[in-house]
Amino acid sequence: MDIVYKNLTEAELENFIDMRIKQLTEEYESEGRTVPSDVDLKSALFDYYHKHMSDGTFVSWLAMDGETIVGTSGMSFVEKPPYFSCPSGKLGLLSSMFTDPNYRRMGIAKELLHRVVEEARAYGCGSVHITASDMGVKLYTAYGFKHNGNFMMYNF
Repeated sequence: MDIVYKNLTEAELENFIDMRIKQLTEEYESEGRTVPSDVDLKSALFDYYHKHMSDGTFVSWLAMDGETIVGTSGMSFVEKPPYFSCPSGKLGLLSSMFTDPNYRRMGIAKELLHRVVEEARAYGCGSVHITASDMGVKLYTAYGFKHNGNFMMYNF
């Protein structure tokens, strides 16, 4: 098995979206929640990725085994007013970290994480944020991510 890493292009977008939906489904079900059947994520994800890949505010690295995507990563770039710990105001929002269950514990997620974090550094981000799944916490902590006890969320 020879894993090759490459940037996501439009050619892989449909398979990437299918893997993103598998990831979200796995996370939902691991929390004991039922995946809503009335939400069409596929078209919404296609619109999001197409737009933000085009304008350079989303990048992704893929792990490929031949022609098969076995791992994904994603980084969205956003800006907010600068603050002391992020004077550029540029933030990376990490998402889409997923490895096919048959390829886990092989260092793929670590390599994908490193590649998208370096993308955020090159973009000028002062910080990278993620809402981590239980499975991902160990990876992110080992990489150097720290918990932020002040993170809060409001859903509509």
